[in-house]
Amino acid sequence: MPGEKVTEFDSILLTSFGGPEESKDVKPFLENIASGRNIPPERLAQVEEQYGLYGGVSPINHQNRELIAALQVELSSNGIHLPIYFGNRNWKPYLKDTLRDLYNDGKRNVLALVTSAFGSYSGCRQYQEDLEKAVVSLKVKDLHIKKARLYWNHPGFFEAMCDRLSSTLQSIDMKNVGRVRIIFTAHSIPATWEKSSPYRSQLLDFSKTLSETVAPDLDWDLVFQSRSGPASVPWLEPDVIDHLGTLQSLGTDLVVITPIGFISDHMEVMYDLDNKAVSHAKNLGMASRRTPTVGTHPAFIKGLRQLIEEHLGDQAPLVAFGESWTCTPTCCSISKQRPALRLER
Repeated sequence: MPGEKVTEFDSILLTSFGGPEESKDVKPFLENIASGRNIPPERLAQVEEQYGLYGGVSPINHQNRELIAALQVELSSNGIHLPIYFGNRNWKPYLKDTLRDLYNDGKRNVLALVTSAFGSYSGCRQYQEDLEKAVVSLKVKDLHIKKARLYWNHPGFFEAMCDRLSSTLQSIDMKNVGRVRIIFTAHSIPATWEKSSPYRSQLLDFSKTLSETVAPDLDWDLVFQSRSGPASVPWLEPDVIDHLGTLQSLGTDLVVITPIGFISDHMEVMYDLDNKAVSHAKNLGMASRRTPTVGTHPAFIKGLRQLIEEHLGDQAPLVAFGESWTCTPTCCSISKQRPALRLER
């Protein structure tokens, strides 16, 4: 990325997947993210129908604006007076438009935060590629962007998730509920992507540490959700819906569905978990609870501030467990084959 050797930043960029904010936006949004991917029209129609269940409005942009507002207060309260800009990969406000705005505001050295905590092509490398393309589209030579490191094991993210899961478990009458099992969920990815990314290993480490910290007496599983693409292409499994059937056959009475692969309760969390998974568990005769994502949890916001301080040179890398992950020029890369359709990320 042009000019990555930056020692001082003059702005923060929060970049995310993007989503429609009006029903009329749904179809062009889906056509936009499906461009060049040879996705069948029936698949697009299916996803459009899913958005229709929620009035054609995704909460992801609103949630990101709430995140920005909370982070801006956190930064200012700790003597960091940097403006935060917001740009999406796939919908308004587009990255290229946001970068044009910040460039016109005189900003030249940007630290980019992405809304994916774990390392995969779509959660890491693709953000870097899209940032590079956006800079090139501006045809300027003095705009420098550095992407902040992955924060999957940062204390702020981990502490917030511990609190979310702990609160969910406290709402359960453990003495009378029967057999309880936690299932940690994350977005599935094509199995071939594992060759170049730490995705599954990071998710497993996070799930294990989270379980041992909050609920050492409960069994748990890592499952995946929201897969797309042809059935002939292997994706990470088990799928959350399939796994619920397995748990029912094992005598599970209540499942605690805990999305760790997402930082906000956006469309894929609402539809694939609150709609499909919860309903399927009920049909199988199992009770369920769904743990909230970190959202704007104070510990997570503090953690993002610490992550920014780290890149400003004021703080050493912080980790709750394991080692800090530094991206390399080849990590999380894939072949030239375009990834399949996703709702949000």
